[in-house]
Amino acid sequence: MRVLVVDDEVPLAQAIERGLVAEGFDVEVVHDGLDALTRAREREYGAIVLDILLPGMNGYKVCETLRADGVRTPILMLTAKDGEYDEAEALDTGADDFLSKPFSFVVLVARLRALARRSGQYLPAALQFGPLVLDPATATFTRDLEPVALTRREFALMEALMRREGTVVAKRELLAEVWGDAQCDPNIVEVYVGYLRKKVDHAHQRKLIHTVRGVGYRLVNDA
Repeated sequence: MRVLVVDDEVPLAQAIERGLVAEGFDVEVVHDGLDALTRAREREYGAIVLDILLPGMNGYKVCETLRADGVRTPILMLTAKDGEYDEAEALDTGADDFLSKPFSFVVLVARLRALARRSGQYLPAALQFGPLVLDPATATFTRDLEPVALTRREFALMEALMRREGTVVAKRELLAEVWGDAQCDPNIVEVYVGYLRKKVDHAHQRKLIHTVRGVGYRLVNDA
């Protein structure tokens, strides 16, 4: 699914882009409301992630103009503001969903997938690595065909590892993709890898989640 990300905070927009690409989305980024309006009129997108405070034209006006032009692309609005009036204005101008900054990247991905399901857009295909199967569309995960219950964060972490198909993934890369901030304490990755190991590996004879000391983690399937 192609997503247009519109945010004038360049580091944040780049972090969102990296994370969404890792989740299987095709991403384009602009930093100006007028540029966003032009892109959304000319190209087909599965969803638009739209900041409200933008140069050129604010997000409310971009959304309102697109809806007046008959563009029905699902729009998820981002804002540094909070409060029910901001949310109400976003929805009144035609937005489909609303997320306040700072936000969880895991929640952002979940909201985009929910918008895609509602609009019938393409969702990333199920992933398989050895005995592991992860389906982003249904948010289900199995090992040896047995369901494994994962939290949203655990699911996102496992998905990031599975998309690398056994290559080493650095902690900072996982922080950027799963937590949306590469500057977070890297120990949080160790904690969540521990959670995954308890659920995915400890009940089985073959360990799949391996630590590469000083680098990060990778999945290994020796079968």
